[in-house]
Parts: sequence; C-alpha cells; structure tokens
Amino acid sequence: MHPCEVAGMQYITPINHHFTNFNLPQNTLDSFMTNSATFFPSHAPPPHPLNFQHLHQELLTPTPSYLSTNSTSDDADDHHNQHNSLADERRRRRMISNRESARRSRMRKQRQLDDLFAHVVHLRSANHQLIDDLNHVIKDHSRILQENARLREEATSLENKLRLLQIDHQNDSETQST
Repeated sequence: MHPCEVAGMQYITPINHHFTNFNLPQNTLDSFMTNSATFFPSHAPPPHPLNFQHLHQELLTPTPSYLSTNSTSDDADDHHNQHNSLADERRRRRMISNRESARRSRMRKQRQLDDLFAHVVHLRSANHQLIDDLNHVIKDHSRILQENARLREEATSLENKLRLLQIDHQNDSETQST
C-alpha cells in the first residue's frame, strides 16, 4: 500500500451517528488518535462531540468476516469470480434472449414479406385479368360502334328506298287517275 492510499476509515453517519468500521490498520488509528488535535484544534470545538476513547475501542473491535477487507484474497477472488460469473451468466442469458428475439423478429418480417409478396402476386394477377376484361370490353365496344354505324347506314338507305317507293307509288297513282 502506498503512503497516500487509505486502507480504511471510520466515519459517523449523519442520520444515526453510528460508527462504521472500515478497518484501518492499528498504526493509522494510533496516529489518528494522537493527531486528533490537527483535525479539531483547541480554539475551535469539534463539529460533533466525539468520544475518542470510544472511537479507538470501536476501531479495534474486529468486524465480521463478510465485512472485513482483510479477508483472504481467495475469499475476495471467490466473491469477485462469483459476482463476475453471475454477471456473465446474466449477460449470456440476455444475449441468448436477444438472439432469440432477433430470430423471431426476422422470421416475423420474413412472414410479412412472404404475405406481401403473395398479395402482390394476387393483385398483379387480378390487375392482368382486369386489363384483359377491359381490352375485351373495348374490342366489343368498337365492334358494336362499327355495327351501329353500319346499321345506321342501312337504316338510312332503307328510308331512302322507302321514300323512293312512296314517291313512285304516288306517281303511279297519279298517272292512273289521269
């Protein structure tokens, strides 16, 4: 540990004013206790009344192994490895879940594309059928217009012949009467 690093520190929480132990080494505690005047000079009262004897005793009290930072590196490594393995397992499950979700999404999109393609094929077929029907109707319309024109000409021709016959008949009647 470097001189500028702090292994641990004890502090008072602002809410319940209980001491929390961060396991400072004994020589650091002794130094802190003897140099407490540096933190709380005699001309200024301390910010909170502290009982340094109680503080010193509190710091010397051993902490449970699950809170201790002085546990063996194997315990810390096991805890770290267990935490990492849990995080890795969560990450692996999330990755598998994401892959499955992406696969389902791709399948859903493919089904939608297939459905749309089938719909396009159906609409194109219906469009071709409608175009064929329209062409048939246009041809029939053209044929009917031609037939109608021919019938009009024939009707006009017959009307002309009828008039001529009527005129001839009138002329014949007039000639017979004279």
